[in-house]
Amino acid sequence: MNMSGLLSALILLIIQGVLAQRVRVEPEVVSYPGQAVTLRCQFPNPGETQLTQVSWIFERTDTERTNIAVFHPSFGVNYPTKSPVAGRVRFILDPPTLDNPSIQISNVKMTDEGRYICEYATYPSGNEQGVSSLVMLAKPKNIATTVTVTAGKTPVIVARCESSNGRPAATISWSTTLNGNVTTPITTDNPDNTVSVQSAYMLVPQPSDNGKDISCVVSHRTMPQPETFPMKLVVEYPPRVQIKGYDNNWYRGQTSAFLTCQADGNPVPTTVTWKTLSGLMPETVQVQENRLAVQKMDDAINTTFICEVRNSLGYGRDQVTVFVREFPQPKGVPTGGIIAAILCVIILVALIATIIVMVRKRQRKNIDGPPTHKPPPPMKMYSYSDTSSISKPVSDSQFMHHETEKEEPMTDLSAYHDDKDHHEPSRFSWEDKQTPYQYDRDEDGRMGEEDGYYVTSSASRGSSFMSPAVIV
Repeated sequence: MNMSGLLSALILLIIQGVLAQRVRVEPEVVSYPGQAVTLRCQFPNPGETQLTQVSWIFERTDTERTNIAVFHPSFGVNYPTKSPVAGRVRFILDPPTLDNPSIQISNVKMTDEGRYICEYATYPSGNEQGVSSLVMLAKPKNIATTVTVTAGKTPVIVARCESSNGRPAATISWSTTLNGNVTTPITTDNPDNTVSVQSAYMLVPQPSDNGKDISCVVSHRTMPQPETFPMKLVVEYPPRVQIKGYDNNWYRGQTSAFLTCQADGNPVPTTVTWKTLSGLMPETVQVQENRLAVQKMDDAINTTFICEVRNSLGYGRDQVTVFVREFPQPKGVPTGGIIAAILCVIILVALIATIIVMVRKRQRKNIDGPPTHKPPPPMKMYSYSDTSSISKPVSDSQFMHHETEKEEPMTDLSAYHDDKDHHEPSRFSWEDKQTPYQYDRDEDGRMGEEDGYYVTSSASRGSSFMSPAVIV
């Protein structure tokens, strides 16, 4: 198909859509069974289009079309007798008009749900129509029940939920903490066009599941909020029996010792029987239902007591062997107290260790870090020679200027001392500018000391020195 053909088809569809929109109807009408429903239709502003006839057509399915009402200005009104709504349909206006051919259906049924077409016969455009969908609502009847089951190892249905005779179909969900599965909902179409939905909950029943909560939740368009059905599971099982009261510290001469037979079953246990493994019940023992009382402890109590409980599903039993001691055991510290004490000690040790580690880290940090105080400057050292040891004056020309290989910078050391010794001028200093000198330890690693001052005994290694003149 070429482009011109596609364009022509598109224009035709647009024209038909515009013409179809000229018939005004309500797209959807909702009703309940037994009510009267009004289906409105109008053809406003026909202009040059001539309206000749209007017909209402009921379309239950895409292939089934039935005329239910016809109006012609010259021939009047006609209601076909074979229509599904015969006797229950009429035009609202009497006589009707082509401008407003709305109809009303009384006592509507669920089977009346479908499409209602208001169709005009016009000239010169031909037939034009509008479609209204009638949606029938039916509030369902909802019920939920539990199923009594016996504890076992295979999945069984433990609860059912049903929403019947509703329109449209209801939605069923389950609310529970049980570890079961929901079956696939079963939907049934009823003859009156209503729908019924069934759902079930399956579980491998255990004795512990008896009395557990489960709820069925039904949601439907006709209900303002979901309807909830809370239930409790019913699981039957034989009795479960446990004997309590023996603390392994029964002693000779003891009185008022008891054994209690605790039983749990569904249905409720009906009989409780006490026995001994030897078959003979000691004379000092009294039995009252599920309670066994020992009036006086003696060697006859050294036996095995058996409690047997029955219900309609079977029986359960438990036994305990009693050992009568010569003397009672001292009551020790409760296990719970011992555990608590151990935990406290562990926590205390961990806390102390943490504190020690933190303190050591802080001390190490202080040692490794830069000093926080100003160190004292080195002491001033003075060197002099005893004039008494000089036998002959030495002229200035004999002095030899010397310096080390690398001159060190001079530092004003007096700025770092506050004591008076460093502020007073020394008696051994010269006012003249001194030649730089350097002293070090002598070859023997010793330094002379006189009057509190250090005196060099010889020239140090690596230093220049001056010797007296040699006369030849």
